[in-house]
Parts: sequence; C-alpha cells; structure tokens
Amino acid sequence: MSDEVYEAGMTIRREVLGDAHVDRAIAGTTEFTRKFQDYITRAAWGSIWTREGLDRRTRSCITLAVLTALHCENEIAMHVKAAITNGLTPDEIGEVLLHTAVYAGVPAANAAFAIAQRTLAELGEPTAQSQ
Repeated sequence: MSDEVYEAGMTIRREVLGDAHVDRAIAGTTEFTRKFQDYITRAAWGSIWTREGLDRRTRSCITLAVLTALHCENEIAMHVKAAITNGLTPDEIGEVLLHTAVYAGVPAANAAFAIAQRTLAELGEPTAQSQ
C-alpha cells in the first residue's frame, strides 16, 4: 500500500481517537509491534475509515456493536470516546449497546454498558442516570 494510504489513515486515526491516544500508541511501538501498528493504520484507518460509503457516526455504531459482540472489552472505552468525537450522544451509544444485547447477548452488553458509563463519566458526558 502507498504512503498516501498510511498518511490518510494516520489523519483519520488522529481525528477519531485523538492525538494523545495515537501518540501513546506510537511511543509504545516496539520492533515487535511495529508491523501491527503499520497494519492497523493502513488497513483499518487508511483503507476502511476513509471510505465514503458510511459516515463516521455509523462507523462508530458498528464498531461499538462488533466490539461488544466479540467481548473486546479493552477496546470499548476507546471507541466510546471516538463515538462522542464522531457526534454520537450518550443516549445513542446506549441504544447501540441495547440493540447489540439482543443479538450478541446480555453478558456482552452488560460489560459494554459498564465500560461506556464509566468512560462517559470520565469525559463529563451526562447520562440519563446522572441527570
């Protein structure tokens, strides 16, 4: 893949996840993880998130649903923050997780709700419970 794909991926990655997160990921890159960091920048961010077929809000909804379904609890908080950055409200994030519960199971959604609530509180985002 070209350097244009990498650069586009890095731009989107920074816009969605924030400079601080990306800088930490880059700073933590080792010789062992360098190829993986390059891969996710090119494949996920440069080849998929840059596509015009879906807007970023929709991509965030899908990402949260898939991460919840696959029990990828280490990734959910990061993508709750990304969803807020991409314009989703806490209520919309809750709807995504509730919808996911029907298809992926209550335990997966229960864990995702707990992570999302904690993350939204850290961001200072009001949730129905806190209002």
